[in-house]
Amino acid sequence: MTASEQPRTALHRFIADHGLRLDAVARAHCQQAAINGEPDVRTTKSTVANWCSGRRPKGRSARYLVQALAQLTGQVVTLEEIGYGDQPQDAPVLAGDPIAATTDLGRTLMDTSRRTFLQRAVYVSAALALPLGYDHEAVARTLRSNERGTRVGRADIAAVRQTIRAFRAADEQLGGGHGLAAATFYLTDAAVPLLRGQFGDDTVRRDAFDATAELAYLLAWKHHDLGQEGAAQRYYLLGYQLACESDYRGHSAWMLRALAHQALNLKQPAHCVDLAEESLRRSAGHIDSQTRALLLITTARAYGATRQGTKAAAALIAAEDALGRTGDPVAQYALAVGPVAATISSHTGKTLSELGDHSGAERHRRAALVGRNPEEFRRIHALTMHELASTLDKQGRMDEAVAAWHEALDLMDGIASERNTASIKTVSKTMAGYRTRGVRGAGTLAEKARDALLAA
Repeated sequence: MTASEQPRTALHRFIADHGLRLDAVARAHCQQAAINGEPDVRTTKSTVANWCSGRRPKGRSARYLVQALAQLTGQVVTLEEIGYGDQPQDAPVLAGDPIAATTDLGRTLMDTSRRTFLQRAVYVSAALALPLGYDHEAVARTLRSNERGTRVGRADIAAVRQTIRAFRAADEQLGGGHGLAAATFYLTDAAVPLLRGQFGDDTVRRDAFDATAELAYLLAWKHHDLGQEGAAQRYYLLGYQLACESDYRGHSAWMLRALAHQALNLKQPAHCVDLAEESLRRSAGHIDSQTRALLLITTARAYGATRQGTKAAAALIAAEDALGRTGDPVAQYALAVGPVAATISSHTGKTLSELGDHSGAERHRRAALVGRNPEEFRRIHALTMHELASTLDKQGRMDEAVAAWHEALDLMDGIASERNTASIKTVSKTMAGYRTRGVRGAGTLAEKARDALLAA
């Protein structure tokens, strides 16, 4: 067998051995490309057949193919298995030294010659399973053995938290693209070096890792907002590792929720139920009721996305019950989502949409809008208004949907967010159909969406 025959033989054998249809592989490939910021990729059955016959995929197509095959088979697939071992691998891992890995990741983003590679890193669904088998105690022993730098005090940690609040407020007002470089630099060159220092006691150490994990979470969220899902996933995984050093029962459970949340937004539900259930198991009895409500609502979404309606309904009820209980203050790391009740309402709406209950979804999305200050939470308010409009559209209430979309586009003005851009494209596409049907105001909204896309 020649080297040129190897890719064709390996790919063809893999597809045949797993009984996959070429058209299914093509659809999954398009989906993976869209997840990773290339929605215009048009892979067909013939394209896959050509790859099986020896033609080499171009650009990142080989890596999308790996993820498509993993999605279809439910197992980890490597480039080597399908004959493309000479392609660069960029699959995320859980680092043996998360402090060093966070520094390396940040410096990659700050290096203009290497930045594009990371920004275009592929989101890997199979990596969601990594935290479930992570041995945090072994990593903790390694990290503690290297704590020999300058002494770290509470004032150092307070400064990090103050900076996080400033970055978070700007992010909500102006989008993930605003201040990304500054936040990356601060994490890499100011916050992370503290973790190599000497701590007066375990409380100070936990607080230092807690704050740094929050900052990693914020950077993950900023990349997610920009549609850079591979980079976001890497920061979420590093944030998970740092959170394990802070609070294995609580903060690490929150980061499991974050990984599941990203996957659900990308419509990649594999492993989401496992992550969500583990977050509940691990944190039981160790977190406040409001934070538990947020974990429960993500669990409900995971059940809804996997069509487990009965379990989803039970988790929704449990989340409402937890929300209604008062007690300890909300965990610091959970404050990133804003008002808890509004977040619960928003995600209840998403869950009900997955289950086809559009009137129920509308009710909860309206509650979410009422529960947030639109000035303070402009980006999420805009996206929730877009979701409300979509819910109205699904109920055939097109005039109301047009009005809601007008308001959503007004709120999105000036926000550097790929999620906003994707929402505006949806409006533009929907208005094409509305205009054909003569819906009042559709033409004006279509022009508004076009102008917004030009300005994005």
